[in-house]
Amino acid sequence: MRTFAEERKNRTDQLILTAPVSVWKIVMGKFLALETVLAIPCLVTCVYPLVFSRYGTVSYGEAYVAILGFFLYGSAAIAIGIFVSSLTESQVIAAVVSMVLIFIGYVMAGLCNMISATGNLVTKILGVYDLTTPFINLTSGSLGVSDIFYYLSLIAVVLFLTTQSIQKRRYSVSVRQLKRGAYSVSLIVVTLAVAVGANILLGKIPTEYAEFDVTSQKRYSLTEDSFQVMDSLQEDITIYVLAPESIMDIFVVETLKRYESYSEHITVEYIDPAENPAFLEQYTENSVADGSLIVVSGRRSKVIDYNSLYEVDYYTYEATGYDAEGQITSALAYVTSDKMPKVYLLEGHEELDFEPSYLSALDKLNVEYESLNLMTVDAVPEDAQCLLVNAPAADFSSDDTEKIRAYLEAGGDALFIYGYTETPLERYKSLIADYGITLEDGMIVEGDGDYYYQNMLYLLPDVGSDAVTQKAMDNFIIMPYACGIVMEDSTEGSSVENYLLTTSEAAFARKNPGENTTIEKTPEDEAGPFALGATAARGESRIIVYTSALLFNSGADEIVAGNNLDLFVGSVSSFISVKNSVSIPVKSYEAGILAFSTTDFVMFGLIIVLFMPFCLLLAGLVIWLSRRKL
Repeated sequence: MRTFAEERKNRTDQLILTAPVSVWKIVMGKFLALETVLAIPCLVTCVYPLVFSRYGTVSYGEAYVAILGFFLYGSAAIAIGIFVSSLTESQVIAAVVSMVLIFIGYVMAGLCNMISATGNLVTKILGVYDLTTPFINLTSGSLGVSDIFYYLSLIAVVLFLTTQSIQKRRYSVSVRQLKRGAYSVSLIVVTLAVAVGANILLGKIPTEYAEFDVTSQKRYSLTEDSFQVMDSLQEDITIYVLAPESIMDIFVVETLKRYESYSEHITVEYIDPAENPAFLEQYTENSVADGSLIVVSGRRSKVIDYNSLYEVDYYTYEATGYDAEGQITSALAYVTSDKMPKVYLLEGHEELDFEPSYLSALDKLNVEYESLNLMTVDAVPEDAQCLLVNAPAADFSSDDTEKIRAYLEAGGDALFIYGYTETPLERYKSLIADYGITLEDGMIVEGDGDYYYQNMLYLLPDVGSDAVTQKAMDNFIIMPYACGIVMEDSTEGSSVENYLLTTSEAAFARKNPGENTTIEKTPEDEAGPFALGATAARGESRIIVYTSALLFNSGADEIVAGNNLDLFVGSVSSFISVKNSVSIPVKSYEAGILAFSTTDFVMFGLIIVLFMPFCLLLAGLVIWLSRRKL
């Protein structure tokens, strides 16, 4: 506030104006001096990620781009303050006007949205002075060339105006002054036009070349699966967003930009529900949250509720994952596919229900699913591409068994999940035995500590190499309270293709786990190793068998960070064949945890709060004393 106002008040500005130095150099000198004051704490802040990395995982890209955004925002505010200071000799006026101008830039995005949520000529003009949107982009993990250039061009223009303001005072009022004034006004107009034009042109550069994803999980970036789906597009697709772009979630906006930039067949349009309340009724009768997406092709449409774009912890209601790419790419595949595969979820035998996360995975695979009770039909429907049987607790009737056997003999596929139960399931086991898979009686106890989690019944089996396990084979799969599959050499009656999950040799099958609670193997227990999952084929029919009722359970899945869900997706995917079928994993939305010891916490606190400020004050005192002597 006092950069030039104080000089003007004390009349020392005359020395500056008459010095053999250009006004531009004077302005830059003042600006760089203030930049140094801002740069010192920013440089100190740059040390923090390096220190924190010793105590946990730190995303350097996000951290340093956010610091860069703060520095550029502060530099723009400094430039504005210098310009206002050059207009007056009152520090108070300079401070108040500077704060007002900076505040207007801070709330400009909100003001534009109040004027028009969808945008118009007025909002485009006012948006030129939007100081916060580029800052938000940079602090959200997106390194945008246009955002950096906006601040640099704003600083350059404001410093140029400061130079013109000071330059005007060097000449007396005369005819010649009026000519110089006209020339200055025209130069100012040209400079503003060039700056605005350059920003507009830079904004036209495709997103893939102008914006870079620096988040640790590559939250905005698209995966190869998405590129393959977009490369196969032969028809135009419109993605409608049920919210104005100005108030839409910045993460979703950045993701959509990458889709639109990559494919010429994809167009993104923002619809304001307040102005067009009947728009949603064209595609669904259900109500959805603001910010939801509607993906539309010439064949069909798919509505993506905004709430499904994020994975949420049901206990804390905090977002733990970002699933926009998975949902959008799945929708693109869905609206362009000729025919959707259909699977049936068997019920009527006290089967466990598939939880919402697993049903959502079927949606992402573009698989239609429907419950099936064999009591109400004469046979498994002909359009069934797969039958999912999730751990029945009651045995099948002979009639139900024959219906499923007839479906399998006709070339049908099935995913059988068998869980330990004291109730005999002989007919259910007979369907599995038709493929040469023998289920061991009893519950598997793991004797090797590397093969279980906390409890010897919470098994962590070896994951075999197979297309089914491709996404999960490099990680743990957890199988609580599992039964075993007898691993036999290939025989004439066996149709086993591959054992997917296996225990260690120290595992054994406990015949009566409720009666015998000792952790040691007894003579009655059957020695391992055992398989816990297998694929088998007979003719055109294929089945996959798993032996834990809690394998596809959200609680178990959370322990292994979603790997059980990946196994489910791989299993179902192996049965279906649909063009562009994809399932992109959710991108983690959680920040790493930093674990400081009490000693380190106190030490760094003393360094930051006491030692560093003391060093800066000491350095300032030394510089002041040296200058005073001169």
